[in-house]
Amino acid sequence: MTERFAPGERVRTSRVDPSHHTRLPRYARGAVGTVVEIQGSYPLPDDRARGVASEPEPVYTVRFTARELFGGGEHSVTVDVWQTHLRRCDDAGNGNP
Repeated sequence: MTERFAPGERVRTSRVDPSHHTRLPRYARGAVGTVVEIQGSYPLPDDRARGVASEPEPVYTVRFTARELFGGGEHSVTVDVWQTHLRRCDDAGNGNP
């Protein structure tokens, strides 16, 4: 799978709420952040936990403001997010469907 995002690009995480394991933390779902770096490509743990074969896909370190995630705070939080769980943001900061 090819990389869709580059460092410095704004992205929104998906709002998934699966009944199975996911590596996307609940507090980061639907949040807007900035790609910091690309960590390489790895199989999606969400699939592997269910015994489903998965092709490697890019994993991105994404920086979020504490305000975006928790409603307050002046610090930032970084989360490693698989490409499956990211969408590009438009100029208004909205994630594309």
